[in-house]
Amino acid sequence: MRYISTNGSTPSVSFREAVLLGQAPDKGLFVPEGIPVFPDVFFRELPNLSWAEIAFRVARPYTENDLPDDTLWSIITDALNFNIPLIHLHDQCHILELFHGPTLAFKDVGARFMARCLAYFTAKQGEKITILVATSGDTGSAVANGFLGVEGVDVVILYPKGKVSELQEKQFTTLGENITAVEIDGTFDDCQRIVKSAFADDYLCSRINISSANSINIARLLPQSFYYFYAWAQLGNPEVKPVISVPSGNFGNLTSGLMAKKMGLPVAGFVAATNINKVVPEYLETGVYTPRPSIQTIANAMDVGDPSNLARIRHMYDNNIHEIRRDVTGCSFEEQEIRNTIRKVYLNTGYMLDPHSAIGYLGLITKQKDEDTPGIFLATAHPAKFNDVVAEETGELPDIPKRLAKCMNREKQTIRMGNDYGELKDFLLQTKKEM
Repeated sequence: MRYISTNGSTPSVSFREAVLLGQAPDKGLFVPEGIPVFPDVFFRELPNLSWAEIAFRVARPYTENDLPDDTLWSIITDALNFNIPLIHLHDQCHILELFHGPTLAFKDVGARFMARCLAYFTAKQGEKITILVATSGDTGSAVANGFLGVEGVDVVILYPKGKVSELQEKQFTTLGENITAVEIDGTFDDCQRIVKSAFADDYLCSRINISSANSINIARLLPQSFYYFYAWAQLGNPEVKPVISVPSGNFGNLTSGLMAKKMGLPVAGFVAATNINKVVPEYLETGVYTPRPSIQTIANAMDVGDPSNLARIRHMYDNNIHEIRRDVTGCSFEEQEIRNTIRKVYLNTGYMLDPHSAIGYLGLITKQKDEDTPGIFLATAHPAKFNDVVAEETGELPDIPKRLAKCMNREKQTIRMGNDYGELKDFLLQTKKEM
């Protein structure tokens, strides 16, 4: 498999090269040159396969020229050593619980897979690499924990000051070792802009070997497609085509789902569910994309005003808005709607939703028109990561898993910067000199 840039000005590269580069030199995002379509027999076998076996089979066409089968299998079984259960909530509504990994968020899947791919590639070439990543919440903790202690890899995490929950912040600012947290005086969009500026800086890239762990990196994006296949397999009915609602911020999760559909996964359609940062639902409605500064909400991981992965979605559909609309509908929800949903779902079912998962649920019940069609929404974070909001609406504090509670007693370690790229550049170059 070769990978090309969404901007079309970079020669095709291998999976290894795409992972190490992170972003294409022409500032585009890497996408597969072609998406493989699995035969019908594959889908008949899916219900009998394990989570790891499904992930291996889906990944293999994308990595086979760069990862030997035994290496790929080792990466998958080590990275994805936690379950992703499909839970029946009510009627035809199902929850895909993506928060059973080490940091209790869906991003553990992509971050752990990517960390192991990068460790393998950097060990082979014998070079040190610096991972730059912007986070609005869970990406930081997932990446930090995925790369913690990995030899030959340093991680620099940029996050917006005062705009992530305390638990999220503690998860990636208290680790030390090869993890550096940079607190930016700005928004997530500022953090993402600064990271992109670093990749576009020829001088910096000539001095420091940098890559990305955001979903702009194909190794973060690809493994997120695995769990769509696993969710469908858990429905246990090869004849059904579910509607899948995806709480969306930077739109990596939705992009991965659409890739799965292009690979042949039987899906009736997707719902792109957002908070009031609704530039993509507006794009789906009007055909005009108008990015703008993000607005802070209780669903902070979705506070994105210019989502990177829309470029991949548009490329996948040849920039044809009518074709995108065939597979995706959009909707957005105000904060009070999110809070009401957390409360009502708990009162009616006893199930606790975090704010992001509540948006996924709202998207499903809003857009699921056929009562006989199964619906799945993605639960992207454990409710304990947003215990203040959840407790306010349910009257109960979520149980805090031990691996989350222990980080609360550790000391925060950060470097503070403004929202100017020059500060980060100077820091990285100075760090390089001191090594």
